[in-house]
Amino acid sequence: MIITQPYLPLNILFACLLAATVCSCSGGAKPATEEDAAATAQTPVTVTTINNSALADTIELNATSTFLQKNYVKANAIGYIQKVNVQPGHYVEKGKLMFTIKTKEAQSIGNTINVLDTTFKFSGINSIRASRSGFVTQLLHQAGDYVQDGDQLAIISDRESFAFVLQLPYELRGVIANNQNLTLTLPDGEKLNGHIASLMPSVDSLSQTQGIVIKINSTHPIPENLVAKALIVKTAKSSAPSLPKSAVLSNETQNEFWVMKLINDTTVVKTSVKTGIESGGRVEILSPKFNPGDRVAVTGNYGLADTAKVKIVKP
Repeated sequence: MIITQPYLPLNILFACLLAATVCSCSGGAKPATEEDAAATAQTPVTVTTINNSALADTIELNATSTFLQKNYVKANAIGYIQKVNVQPGHYVEKGKLMFTIKTKEAQSIGNTINVLDTTFKFSGINSIRASRSGFVTQLLHQAGDYVQDGDQLAIISDRESFAFVLQLPYELRGVIANNQNLTLTLPDGEKLNGHIASLMPSVDSLSQTQGIVIKINSTHPIPENLVAKALIVKTAKSSAPSLPKSAVLSNETQNEFWVMKLINDTTVVKTSVKTGIESGGRVEILSPKFNPGDRVAVTGNYGLADTAKVKIVKP
């Protein structure tokens, strides 16, 4: 007996072929979809335009308060101090009586001479007065002390000589011409207006800095050795093209700078720039020259490749 295998119906065979074709097409289309998604990926960025603004290159230095001139009050006779009219830290006016000294002769003889001759009028009392107005910074003798002629009794810091002394690196000496008037900031935040009065005639041998004397106008006494901050302007421009600091990118050594400039609404290109003054969170752009309408990515720009796709979002 011969057994024959039945043929498949045509409709079943057609269905199988159609299913195989669909599976083959869908398997090949998947990589193309991933490539399209990668090609259309966009990085959200915010943009800005270049603006002209006032920029200044500054340096902050310390300035120390000091009395440039000190007056030394000395004894004018050999004897005993009878009276002291000042205390350390007190302010004295010029001509104020500070000390009285009784000579040792008068101390030993007493009123014997006056008893012998009432017209002689001998007292042996010498008065020592302040030669300048200022603060008593040192008091070296008290009542009852025996002193020699010329002994130092006290030190008066001359009020008129009060100033701040700023140690300026000598290589920056050229900036003095543009900083005749400057502002000093005290540790408590108070700001004082000052002006450069003179330059010290010597330079520190180690630090190579020169003392700059700054006179101030203050309504209250300022203690000696107080350290204030002085802002020195090295270079200033009233109007310079600038961008926010976050818009300017650089390499690790910070010798190359660039920005991500938009050539259309969805594409940025890497544009090398030359920078100048950096001040107040903005950076001067020396070259190339941007047009007022040119847009630059200010956030989301880090790590973007040249001709990267972006999407502009509101800040």
